[in-house]
Amino acid sequence: MSAENPGAPTEPTATAEPTASTESSAAAAEPREPLRYDHLEVEPRWQRVWDEQETFRAVRDPASTRPKRYVLDMFPYPSGDGLHVGHPEGYTATDIMSRYWRMAGIDVLHPMGWDAFGLPAEQYAIRTGTHPSETTARNIGNFKRQLKMLGFSYDWSREVSTTDPRYVRWTQWIFLQLFKKGLAYQDEITVNWCPALGTVLANEEVTDGKSEHGHPVERVPLRQWMLRITAYADRLADDLKLVDWPEGTLAMQRAWIGRSEGATITFAVEGYEGDTLKVFTTRPDTLMGVTYVVLAPEHPIADWMIKTPGKVPDERREAVQRYVAATVNRSDRDRLTSAAKEKTGVDTGLVAVHPITGQKVPVWVADYVLGGYGTGAVMAVPGHDERDFAFARAHGLPIAEVVSPDGKLHGTLEAAFTDEGIAVQSGAFDGLTTAACKSAVVVTLKGLGRGDGQVSYKLRDWVFSRQRYWGEPIPIYFPVELESPDGDPRKGAPHRVLFDQPIAVDEAELPLTLPDLVDFRPGNDPAGALARAVDWRYFQKEGRWYARETNTMPQWAGSCWYYLRFIDPQNDAEIFSEAAYDAWMPVDLYIGGAEHAVLHLLYARFWHKVLHDLGRVKHPEPFTKLVHQGMILGEDGEKMSKSRGNVVNPDDIVRVWGADVLRLYEMFMGPLEAVKPWQSSQIQGVVRFRDRVYAVATRALGDTLQDDTARLLHRTVKKVTRDLEGMSFNTVISTLMIFVNHLAGLASPPREAVHKLILMVSPFAPHVGEELWRLTGHEKSLAYEPWPTWDEALCVDDVVEVPVQVNGKVRGRIILAKDATEDQARAAALESVGSTLAGKQVKKFIYVPGKIANVVVG
Repeated sequence: MSAENPGAPTEPTATAEPTASTESSAAAAEPREPLRYDHLEVEPRWQRVWDEQETFRAVRDPASTRPKRYVLDMFPYPSGDGLHVGHPEGYTATDIMSRYWRMAGIDVLHPMGWDAFGLPAEQYAIRTGTHPSETTARNIGNFKRQLKMLGFSYDWSREVSTTDPRYVRWTQWIFLQLFKKGLAYQDEITVNWCPALGTVLANEEVTDGKSEHGHPVERVPLRQWMLRITAYADRLADDLKLVDWPEGTLAMQRAWIGRSEGATITFAVEGYEGDTLKVFTTRPDTLMGVTYVVLAPEHPIADWMIKTPGKVPDERREAVQRYVAATVNRSDRDRLTSAAKEKTGVDTGLVAVHPITGQKVPVWVADYVLGGYGTGAVMAVPGHDERDFAFARAHGLPIAEVVSPDGKLHGTLEAAFTDEGIAVQSGAFDGLTTAACKSAVVVTLKGLGRGDGQVSYKLRDWVFSRQRYWGEPIPIYFPVELESPDGDPRKGAPHRVLFDQPIAVDEAELPLTLPDLVDFRPGNDPAGALARAVDWRYFQKEGRWYARETNTMPQWAGSCWYYLRFIDPQNDAEIFSEAAYDAWMPVDLYIGGAEHAVLHLLYARFWHKVLHDLGRVKHPEPFTKLVHQGMILGEDGEKMSKSRGNVVNPDDIVRVWGADVLRLYEMFMGPLEAVKPWQSSQIQGVVRFRDRVYAVATRALGDTLQDDTARLLHRTVKKVTRDLEGMSFNTVISTLMIFVNHLAGLASPPREAVHKLILMVSPFAPHVGEELWRLTGHEKSLAYEPWPTWDEALCVDDVVEVPVQVNGKVRGRIILAKDATEDQARAAALESVGSTLAGKQVKKFIYVPGKIANVVVG
């Protein structure tokens, strides 16, 4: 361990192989002629040096008082397509910060791994007849090659894959903790089931009742494992104040959680023998304006009336039956999208009874109400809800005004009034403000036994089951009840699996690994592909038969906690040690795409809070600062995709121009968070910058640092450092370009200035940086070289430019000493605008030191 830098590994040198050897120090320090930069030779050489010497291995002394930074990328799914040039943008940003912080004397953990379970690998394996494990391993190899090709300073000794049994073990261990706490449970819920694909699909994967491949999708009840994320809804919302995240992401998280205060209200439905109809509303003050009630197509009352002739006229019942059949298999997303354009629905013929007035209102079925949200029914107040207003207009239903902005009636409403106001046409509640009316209505309902105040959430418990092969097995098994005590369920003996008696796999038996199936297609069995692995599924224990769970975990599972495994990836005794946690957590900088702004981040925060309650983690939030890199579009301004033919392969850019050029270009395109189109024609600008840096540093260097160069050097170091801290990478490069242009104009660039230039360039262009550091007489890698500092006195201007106004209009500019007197400013100003003053009398002179001079004339 280096005495100068206790956080660094054994000092890396550039002499690990003959091609990295230095010449004599004198020759290396003073090359007489500029050298040609050969990226095809230099870049692979330095990558080998970094690998062989483990230059970026993260080491931290438990007793160290040095600051630390845990810098994390959202780790990739290793698809068969490899990286395109949009992917490295975020990785380059984290690498720049990691390299800068190491040089600033900070211990840095910068790991990389693979989110490798999931449907794409399984589908590819099915199409090609290869096992998903083979496909995944091959894809990981290609991704890793590309990341190393780009010179990222990852600690590869900490590499993890979510498919590694050593990793799966701890994913399953976390699931068991959830199970023991009652946070993992089974439920029969309505899901999007695609028989052709043999799997459950997310709402986003269903359009017009079909999968993206055009296969019919059914909405069917299915036994699923659920995670009780709703138990953490308040904490997930409240703790957002603890993190430094983009405001848009915070807003999306809050909206997804959707905490709202309101009331649950009970309506009786005439003729219905089941439970009363309950609705939740955030506006109980509008209860007196209910003119109809709407059921989701999945609602039990709709199902009851379809199956119970005689309760309504047959034509009504048949119309509801047709409507439900046409809408129930459409995804929630599809229904909400279409409902925004067309308000469809059917009058059931049933009537509901208003809980306060006793008035009877019609009951409708409409697809803009979703069975999975709230109670699956809404009280419609068209005067004060935009969706209800549009529906009422479309179907000729009454619209009542019960909230007025000024307490007066306004006749026919032309639009829903959704703001707060004064209650009108509301009986005993007339004249109350919205807030007072809410409270009064809840008190009245509670007294009648027909409602109460309630907090509700849009957030729903997490559906955790997948009917696929390529995922983590859920470590649960169930007793098997045989018709014959001598039967063998593996051989088809009649039996029943007692799903209501789940048993946790003993933690000592983890990991529960996947069987090596030859046919891993899902099929049309909701039990999933693992149900066919009968020798794996069924087993005997103490003379009794049991059946393993055949559902697997979703891809989200492995990505929920990977940041914790990176801190102690080789630990087989526990998920991670306390010492490792104390050394590195929490994550200081997390960079990834905005597409993960809700689900991944929400699920990871949920698991982290569960581990916090178990005493395994010490911070309530895992990710302190979050940054979303902007998308890099194709040259046609569209999202890069193979189907559009606009994908740019980083291998091609690196082969022609080098990795450092790719890194510099992506950071120079604009602000990190901005969406930017790729423009190959602009690459030449950063190529020239790289080559100019190389040319300046390989010229004969001088020992004299002239005042003007010294001032520009220190101002450059200051601005580069400040902009780096603010992650304003494009302005850093612009600043360095100005400085390089200055040095290029000098006969003998000063050695001090060139050395500091190399250090500042190196986080962006590490191969060029390392090579120039070697060529300017340094044997060791610059990875842990101290970051340049600046002298504040040299950053202060002695003179300022001041605009000169005549009667308030700028007519000239003057250069003044910062401490110039008003008399000096007056003399310079009058001289500069002398021609403007011809024939005029100066009546007044106003001088704001260093800011402006104003001559008032008459």
